[in-house]
Amino acid sequence: MSISNMSPDTALRDTPLVVPSIYRAGYEKARAVNPDLARRYIEHTLMGDQAADAAVAALADFPQDQVHRLIYAGMEKSPPPPEAPRELLDFFEGIADEPSWFDPDATRHGMSAYHRNWDLFIAAHVGGVLVRGFSTLIAKAFVRTGRLTDYGVRRLRQNNRQMLEICMPGGLDRHGDGWKLTVRIRLVHAQMRRLLKESGEWDEAVWGTPLSAAHIGFGAAAFSALLLHYAGKLGARLSRQERDSFMHIWRYTAWLMGAPEGLLFRDYNDGMAICRMGFICEPPPDDESIIMAHGLVQSAPLMVGYTGDEERRVFAGQVYKVSRALVGDELADQLRFPKSRTTGTLLAVRTQRRMMSLMDTVSRRKGKRRRTNNFLELLKHSAVDESGLVYRLPDHLDADMASPW
Repeated sequence: MSISNMSPDTALRDTPLVVPSIYRAGYEKARAVNPDLARRYIEHTLMGDQAADAAVAALADFPQDQVHRLIYAGMEKSPPPPEAPRELLDFFEGIADEPSWFDPDATRHGMSAYHRNWDLFIAAHVGGVLVRGFSTLIAKAFVRTGRLTDYGVRRLRQNNRQMLEICMPGGLDRHGDGWKLTVRIRLVHAQMRRLLKESGEWDEAVWGTPLSAAHIGFGAAAFSALLLHYAGKLGARLSRQERDSFMHIWRYTAWLMGAPEGLLFRDYNDGMAICRMGFICEPPPDDESIIMAHGLVQSAPLMVGYTGDEERRVFAGQVYKVSRALVGDELADQLRFPKSRTTGTLLAVRTQRRMMSLMDTVSRRKGKRRRTNNFLELLKHSAVDESGLVYRLPDHLDADMASPW
């Protein structure tokens, strides 16, 4: 049974639904589309991540370097230090075993498809998925921390790094970097949730829980199903087997990230159903969404290495245009993107991709060299810490006031 047709748990159905005030108008519209999924989405706007939240709360009084050592031990399955909190041990025990539905062999075709189309996936991710995703209330939490607008380039490269690692053979194995990066993201989300709640600046009656379970489930669906949708518009050609495989990669990734069972998609159609429901339930874009969207676009030239003012301006203009073509004029206007005609924009990108594929077919040697160069280029656009993964957690809500982590 697909998630869009699943009924909520009877106990939850019989419990009066509390709707954060900012979601009330959207929820009324969503009920007319799919009442069960609408209810599940709203229920999860008031939930966090019980296991991860308990773990970071137990680490709150430890110094940063000790936090790193304690999490490192859990990531590496090393003998836990005697001072390791029970909550942290429970967290790692809860994700130690893969869910019964996960099949590592089923990820192979999705990995291959990603590496074959990585440039289109990145373009779809930055110009489509992130812009569309941050048009929701998710933007409020990120703007409050300043971690994307002020540290946009590193944030984009970290996103690329996670996608690269989960799409590498063995990346989602228990000791793989994709597994570790994903679990690290989950703990960082929990820490930011804790800091936002403690800041006194977050009104849960209005906005729900910061970085809520609904947003984690929605985000995972957007990073997978919506990403495939936008990448296809840019010319990525995936077989049904490759699409299913990519979604399988992300279903397990979503599970590791703490996506709740009620919003954990099974396939592409489920993922798109969650995205559509989120877009209906979420409030219209506000100032935070505008800040995030423009921050993303302005960070993109720096991510690919453009540092001169003119080349950055030209590249950002191209990103704005492609983004408008992907997300549509209505949302682009709400986000105050520059006006532009996008007729033929996506066709031009798709034509360029078909020409490259044709040249690779004519000359296999050149195609192999191009793929090698593409992989090296992907590494250049991904954040790689030479000292290895660091597991310190942010100790202050504002990025400029936090210790390095």
